[in-house]
Amino acid sequence: MVDAAVHVKRGHPALFGTLLVFGIIEGATTSWLTMQYNNNGSYPNSSIRDRVRFLVFVSWWTVVFAAAYLAVFLLAADNFLASIASHGIWIFLTWIFWLAGAAALTASLGGGLSCGLTNLAYCGQLNAAIAFAWIEWIIITILLIVIVLLGTSALRRGDRLSAGLV
Repeated sequence: MVDAAVHVKRGHPALFGTLLVFGIIEGATTSWLTMQYNNNGSYPNSSIRDRVRFLVFVSWWTVVFAAAYLAVFLLAADNFLASIASHGIWIFLTWIFWLAGAAALTASLGGGLSCGLTNLAYCGQLNAAIAFAWIEWIIITILLIVIVLLGTSALRRGDRLSAGLV
């Protein structure tokens, strides 16, 4: 059987670092959109307002917790906070958030915007928010698949899910 510990030690910081970078980009974009719309009172409709604000929350939620999980993993990989169970719960909840946020904003904008055909304020930024939301969802989906595989492997070996990732 393949020893996953080597791959986890390399892959965890890489995937969580990527998640952090894209989370910061999405958080900055959606926070900026919220600020601009609030300052100008120019939300196109309440649907877009609510979805952009939700993505602000999900972005910074992801940044804070991904940074925390990365720090705990690097400092004490055998800690319960770095366990398969802890990762699995957070990743699954965050996966739901990203799926809901990305799909809702995409739906409220009709699947994306052709900025040459619409005069919607901040069209490019809204498209960027959609794109980065889906990128975050893809990264979280990869993490969810990996954590399910690690959990399944641990249970087959007779280990607990509360044990560390490595």
